[in-house]
Amino acid sequence: MDATVTPPWAYTLHLPHDPRAPRIARATLRAVLTTYSLDELVPTAELLAGELLSNAHCHTAGPYALRLRSTSPEGIRVSVWDSDPRIPSGFAAGRTPDHRSPATAEGGRGLHLVRACADSWGAYTVGTAHAGKLVWAETSGR
Repeated sequence: MDATVTPPWAYTLHLPHDPRAPRIARATLRAVLTTYSLDELVPTAELLAGELLSNAHCHTAGPYALRLRSTSPEGIRVSVWDSDPRIPSGFAAGRTPDHRSPATAEGGRGLHLVRACADSWGAYTVGTAHAGKLVWAETSGR
């Protein structure tokens, strides 16, 4: 019997507060997932990352970071750190959003998409030298 063990992996991409940063991060995500033969996760992971990165860019004034890590041979966690410690309303696991955006609104649906497309999600504050919060979502493509 030949057992193949895939070691866990993680990548972090630090991004400046620049409107091009989310696009660069999504391209990096695609390259990482392709490297690990996880191409089937690209559409969902890219949507999750895009929403989390856009929120970090729109709602903070400083840098942010994308972190990708394996959760299983078939799954990943997409996380975004930013310097604002406020957790988005309703984003903690098991909670529902406090409000719904009007149908004509241009924004306000991103976290609903994350919650609908992710297998699990959450957020927590970070109290280290890089204080702020980490918002994450996991997908396994199932």
